[in-house]
Amino acid sequence: MMNTAAFSKTAAALTTILLVAGCTQETQNKFGRSIQNWTGVNGVLEVYAGEKLVKRFIKIDKLTTAGATQGSGSRPYRFGYGVLDTNLNGAQDNGEKRVYFEISDYSTNYVFFEDPRS
Repeated sequence: MMNTAAFSKTAAALTTILLVAGCTQETQNKFGRSIQNWTGVNGVLEVYAGEKLVKRFIKIDKLTTAGATQGSGSRPYRFGYGVLDTNLNGAQDNGEKRVYFEISDYSTNYVFFEDPRS
């Protein structure tokens, strides 16, 4: 016969497994993204004016969609923190600092990717 403490732990583990299994695919995706954001990625964000690269942010750990302050929707922009690569050489040089940035969802002139050199 199982003691009360062991039974409680087993019941809690079983409940957790059932809750995760019952999640929608979108909820599971959100959970997966939160883990990726927590562990961090070495992201790069490049902003273009036509075909010309005009801004680059490096060492971005995550790009986040802004949540609505009222309701359950999201705002039409993404934000994050990264090092502004002012000379566009792909490396953090003296004087290049970590900054906050925002990007509109209506813009199609940017690319976000994980730095392949990391």
